[in-house]
Amino acid sequence: MNAKCLASFLGGALIGAAAGILLAPEKGSDLRDKIVEALKKRGIRLNHKEMDSLVNEIAEEIQAAEG
Repeated sequence: MNAKCLASFLGGALIGAAAGILLAPEKGSDLRDKIVEALKKRGIRLNHKEMDSLVNEIAEEIQAAEG
């Protein structure tokens, strides 16, 4: 999988996560758990630090869009 394909995939995952969150807001911890599960289901395998960083980034962008 090349970097361009991965970037496109992650962009789609971000958009999907944002749409889901905007339609059904939840607590931050529940949101992070759902994002992690969605990424794992799509075969994105990152180490714990990378996963935490990505989840936090997604959650922050979603919260900024809500506010």
